[in-house]
Amino acid sequence: MMWGSGPGRCARSGRRRELAEMQEVVFFPLLLGALSGGQALHLIHLPAMSKVAENSPPETSVHKFSVNLSASLSPVVPGFPLIINSSPLTRAFRVNWLSDTDFEVVTTGMEQLDFEAGPHIFDLQIYVKDDMAVTDLQVLTVQVTDVNEPPEFQGNLAKGLDLYIVEGTKPGFVYQMEAFDPEDTSQNLPLSYLLISPSKSFRMSANGTLFSTTEFDFEAGHSSYHLIVEVRDSQGLRASTELHVNIVNINDEIPRFTSLTHTYTIPEELSPGIIVAHITAEDPDDKGFTHFLLYSITTVNSYFMINQLTGTIQVARRIDRDAGELRQNPIISLEVLVKDRPSGGQENRKQITFIVEDINDNPSTCTKFTFSIMVPERAATGTLLLDLNKFCFDDDSKAPNNRFNFTTPSGVGSGSRFLQDPAGSGKIVLIGDLDYENPSNLAAGNKYTMIIQVQDVAAPYYKNNIYIYILTSPENEFPLVFDSPSYVFAVSELSPPRTQVGRVQATDKDFPQSRITYSISAGGASQQYPNIFWINPQTGELQLVTKADYETIPVYILRIQATNSEDSSSVTVTVNIVEENDEKPICTPNSYFLAIPVDLKVGTNIHNFKLTCTDLDSSPRSFRYSIGTGNINSHFTFSPNAGSNVTSLILATRFDYTSGLDEIWNYKLLVYITDDNLLSGRKRAGALVETGTVSLSISVIPHPTTVITTTPKPRITYQILRKNVYSPSAWYVPFVITLGSMLLLGLLVSMTVLLAKAIHRHCPCKTAKHKKPLVKKVEMKNTEREVTVETIQTNTVFDGEATDPVTGAIYEFNSETGTRKWKDSLIQMPKWKESSPQGAAPRRPVPREGTRPPRSTNKERDGLSNKVQAEDAGLGPRSQDSMPSTPKNRNPAFTRGASPKRHPEK
Repeated sequence: MMWGSGPGRCARSGRRRELAEMQEVVFFPLLLGALSGGQALHLIHLPAMSKVAENSPPETSVHKFSVNLSASLSPVVPGFPLIINSSPLTRAFRVNWLSDTDFEVVTTGMEQLDFEAGPHIFDLQIYVKDDMAVTDLQVLTVQVTDVNEPPEFQGNLAKGLDLYIVEGTKPGFVYQMEAFDPEDTSQNLPLSYLLISPSKSFRMSANGTLFSTTEFDFEAGHSSYHLIVEVRDSQGLRASTELHVNIVNINDEIPRFTSLTHTYTIPEELSPGIIVAHITAEDPDDKGFTHFLLYSITTVNSYFMINQLTGTIQVARRIDRDAGELRQNPIISLEVLVKDRPSGGQENRKQITFIVEDINDNPSTCTKFTFSIMVPERAATGTLLLDLNKFCFDDDSKAPNNRFNFTTPSGVGSGSRFLQDPAGSGKIVLIGDLDYENPSNLAAGNKYTMIIQVQDVAAPYYKNNIYIYILTSPENEFPLVFDSPSYVFAVSELSPPRTQVGRVQATDKDFPQSRITYSISAGGASQQYPNIFWINPQTGELQLVTKADYETIPVYILRIQATNSEDSSSVTVTVNIVEENDEKPICTPNSYFLAIPVDLKVGTNIHNFKLTCTDLDSSPRSFRYSIGTGNINSHFTFSPNAGSNVTSLILATRFDYTSGLDEIWNYKLLVYITDDNLLSGRKRAGALVETGTVSLSISVIPHPTTVITTTPKPRITYQILRKNVYSPSAWYVPFVITLGSMLLLGLLVSMTVLLAKAIHRHCPCKTAKHKKPLVKKVEMKNTEREVTVETIQTNTVFDGEATDPVTGAIYEFNSETGTRKWKDSLIQMPKWKESSPQGAAPRRPVPREGTRPPRSTNKERDGLSNKVQAEDAGLGPRSQDSMPSTPKNRNPAFTRGASPKRHPEK
C-alpha cells in the first residue's frame, strides 16, 4: 500500500470524500422529489389582492400566506420570503415570519400610506427560496383604501397663534381663520368654525372670521385673552387650536412730577458730581413704561447736569460765586423736561431754581483731582493717556499768578511704564508694556497709581495733589477652545437618573480668567421628555435627567455651548445609548379561559389556542416558554417551547381520573416567557434576562352522566339562598370549630379502642390451625443501647439442649421448628455481682449488643410472626388443651439494669 506524500494525500482524499458526500446530499433530495411526483416549492394563497387603510400604523397585517415545501422538505432560507420588487417602488411593506411555513405581509411605517397624495395600488413581488435553491415568485396586489381625516390648521396656526390688538381699537375684524381638509383637495366643501371658550369680548362667524365686540383699555381691563377655536368638516370631524390675544399698551397718558420742591440753596465751590437735587415723576401708563421716563434740562447752563434715567441733578463744573455773572446775580433758573419715550410720546415740564451762597475759597485749582484711566493692554508706546491742562486752571487774571505747572509723577511701578513728557507739561504718556498676561504685570495686579502736584509758579506756591489711577483693560486675544473637537460618550439605558455621562471642558488663555458657563444649546429631547440630559453649568459634567431608552432613540447628538464674559464656543457631543435587555416579552392574550373534554387526545392543539409574543429588545428566537405552578401531572405543554414568538398549547398526557392519578378538574397555569433562549448556561447567569407571564384557566369537562327520563309531573321548585355571614374578624369561629372537631375525634378513637377490647374478650375460640407454637419478639430499649430479647413460650416437644455462648445458660430447642426455652432458668442464669436493691427481684444477664441466639428459618419466622401479631392483639398463645394461655405462662424478658417483671393479668 502506497501512502504517497502523507498529509497532502490524506487532504486530497478527504476533499474527494466531502465532494462525494455533497453529491449524495444533493442527489438524495432530487431523487426524493422524482419519486414523489416532482412536487416543487411554491407559495400558497398567492397571487392575491388585499386592502389596507391609509395612515395604518406599523406592523398592520396586510396578507397572510404559506409556503408549501418541496419534496425534499428543505426549509426556507432565513430571510426569505422577501419583497424583491414593488410597483411603484416603496418601503411601506415587509414580510414577517410566523412559523416555518407561515408568513405575513405587514406595514413598516417607513413610508406613510396616503390615499389622497400617494399611489392607490401596489404590486409586490414575493420571492421565496429553500436550502436546495428551489424558488418561487408570486405577486400580491395591495390596494390602499380611503379613510376620512379631520381638517387641519396650517403652519403656525396649528401650534397656536399670538394676536395683538392695540388698546383703544374700535370693535371689528381681528383675524381670519383658515383650515385645510385633507379629503377635499379641491376645497369645495365648506368648513365651519366656532369658539369653544365663549368670551364676551369676541365672537366668530361660521366662515372663521374673528371679531372683537368691545373697545379694550390696557389700564382698566385685561391685558390678554385665551381663545380656543374649533373647525369641523361635513362629517363631524374636528380640530382645534389656541389663540392668545394680547392687548398692546400704547402711550396715551402724560407723566406727572411727584417731587414738590422748586427752590434749592447750595454753596459755591461744590465739587463736580455732587448731587444737588432729585427730580421724580411717574407715568400713568405704568405697565411696561415706567422705566422709559427720561429727564433732561432744557435751559442752557454750564453748572449742572441731570441723569436722564434717575432724575438726579449733579454739579457739572465749579460754581464760583465771586466771578462771572454770578457775582451780580447768584440765582440760576432751570427748566426740567420729562418724557416717557426716548423720542416723541408724552412729556411734561417743571421750573426749578438754585440759589448760590458765598464761601471763603482759594484760587489755583482743578475741576477734578482724581482720575481713573482705563488703558487697553495692546495700546502702543507713546500713546497720550491724560492731559491735566484740560482740568486745571487758575482764576488769577495776570501772570505769573495765573500760571501753574506739574511736578514729576511718583508711584511704585509706574516709573517704568509712564512718563510726563515734556516735564511739567501735565501730559501723561505710555512708555512701557501693559500686556495683561505678562507675569510682572499680573504681579502688580495690572493696576498703577501716580501722584502729581499742581503748583503755582509764584508765591505762596499753592498746590494740590492729583491722583491718577491707571487700570489695564484686558482684550480678547485668545478664543474659547474645548479640549477636544468633539466628544463621544456611551451610557447604558439601565443607568439611573443623575448618572454621569461624561465631561466637557473649555479653556481661555485670556486673563483675568472669567467663569465659563456650560449649557446645552440643541439636542437631547425625546417624545416623552424635553430634556434627557443636564449639564452642570460650572463643571461641564453631563448627567442623565431620566433613564434613556435605546428602543426609542439609540443615539443623541447634543450641541454644548461654553460661554464666558467675552466669547462663546460650541462643540458636538454624541451620546450612544448602550442597549440592554430591559423589556419583558408581552404576549396576547395575557389571560385566557379554556374548556376541554376529559377524553381529549394527546398532542391536540387545545382549541387552536396560540400565544403571540413580542419583545422590543429581543429577537423572537430568544423566547423560551415554560409552565410554572398549576401544571399538575404535566398535562400541558407548549409547541414550540422556544425559538418562536408564536406557540400553541398542546395536551401532553391524557387525564386519568378513574385510577385517582388526577383529582383536579380546574387548572390554573402560570406561563413564563423568558428571552434567554439564545444564551448559553454560562452567559445566562450574568446576562440581563426579562420574563413575562401569562395566566391560563383550563377547565376539564367530565363525561356527561345518563339522564333518566321520567314522566313530567307538576312539582314545586324551591330555591334556597345561602349566604355566608362569616366575617374575617370573627377569629373565634374557626378556633371553636377546630377545638370541637379535635374533641370529637378523640372521643371516637377512645370508643373504638374500648369496642375492640370488648370484642376480644368475648370472641369465640380459634380453630385448630392456631395450635402451632407461637414466638413473640419483643424489642426493648434503654437509655444506653438497643437490646432485642426473644421470649419463647411453647408447648411443643424439645428434643435437644444447647448452651448460650454469651450468658452460659442452658436452653432446650425443637430441631424441626427451632422453638426453644430456657431450662431451669432460675438456677442456670448467673447472678449479678452487685446485689439488687431491697425488695427487687434478682436480675439476669442480657446478651450483648450484636449477638442473638439461633433463629428459625424464614418460613417458620413468618409463621411465628403471624402468631406474634395475634398475640399482640391480645389473644395470646394457646395451650395444648386449646385454651388461651395467660401471661403467667410466659417467660419474663430481661433488660440491662431492670429486674424481670410479669405482665399484669387482664
